[in-house]
This record gives sequence, structure tokens and C-alpha cells, in this order.
Amino acid sequence: MKLWKILVAVWMTVVLIVGFLIPIPEIAILEQSARNLFLHVPMWFTMMIAFCISFYYSIRYLSGENLLHDRKAETATSVGLLFGICGLITGSLWARFTWGTWWTFAEPRMNLSAMGMLIFVAYFILRQAFDDPQKRAKIAAVYNIFGVTTIPFLLYIIPRQLPSLHPGAEGNPAFSEITAPELRYVFYPAILGFIGLSFWLMNLLNRMKHLSELQENYQE
Repeated sequence: MKLWKILVAVWMTVVLIVGFLIPIPEIAILEQSARNLFLHVPMWFTMMIAFCISFYYSIRYLSGENLLHDRKAETATSVGLLFGICGLITGSLWARFTWGTWWTFAEPRMNLSAMGMLIFVAYFILRQAFDDPQKRAKIAAVYNIFGVTTIPFLLYIIPRQLPSLHPGAEGNPAFSEITAPELRYVFYPAILGFIGLSFWLMNLLNRMKHLSELQENYQE
């Protein structure tokens, strides 16, 4: 195992242990559920990093039609979708303890985030519709570029224009209040840790796909 993987594992272990053991300040509405800040928000940051990587490799594929770039784009999208779904799950848990419900259609950010994840579920369904690797890669790359471009609008721009239950809206503490100094000591390292974990997963998936392709070529 490479040194950076060991460091990521140790980093994440320390961050999570500290995050759930340190005393935190009393925050209106959120109370002890504010600890979810160490999971929920970093997952969205990590998702965006992974989607940006997939966006980059999709463009690389269209410019050179190298299937290696298609594989890396697919892998990054897989990891981004994984963290996005985890973000939805932790958000739903947070909603249950602060808003009294697992899901509410009155919260635009929650619903638009789910829509964004469905866009990338469709990306993988689309890939299964083509047998020719080059055709599949080209159509998937175009679709992926479109999908990643929509995410900032669905998660950040449009929700800011609508009434929201999220932090910063009326009756909810602003994000600056949630990230008190005691929380920031864990929050920012958690972001770095989850991003490191995402790179680890992308590397692992890339190697698995590469070995699978070698096996298929050998059998042929």
C-alpha cells in the first residue's frame, strides 16, 4: 500500500474520532446534530471535485478519443455519484432531527440535489445502451459534460433564488454560525480527508477496470 493511502486512512480515522468526541457549542435548532457538518458538507465538496475530474477527462476523450480517458471519466463519475448519494442520505438524517421529517418537497436544495444525482444515474444507464466502445465513450462524454455543467445550477444557483430551510434562511442559523471555531478545526480537515478518500477510490476503481479489460482481451 502506498504511503499516501496509509496517510488518508489515518487522517480520516483521527478526524472522525475527534469529530464525534470533542465538545461543540450550543447551536440553535441543530444542537448535537451539528456534528453531521463533518460528514454532510464535505461529501458535497468531494462530489464536486470528482465530477470536475470526470468533466476534465470527458473533454480529454473528445479531443483525442483515448479510451483510457473515458475509463477515468466513468470512474470519477462513479465516485462523485457515490459521495452525492451519501450527501443525500446524511442530509435526510439531518432533516429528520432538525425539520422533523426525512424528506420535504418544500426544500428546493434537497429536491434539486436528488434530481442532479438522477442525471448521473442516467449516465450509467446510457452507457449500457451501446456495445461499441468508441460510440459509447463519445456519447457518454457529451452527456457527462452536460450533466456536470448542470450541477452548480441545481445545487447552488437555483436554490439561492427560492425560499429554503437550509442554513442562512429565515429561522435557521447561517453557515458562519454553524462553523464556529471549534467545528472548523474538524470541518476543514474532514473536507481534505474525504477528498483524499475519493482519490483513493478512483485509483482503486481504475485499476480494477484495467484488470477487467486485460482479462477480457486475454479471453478473446
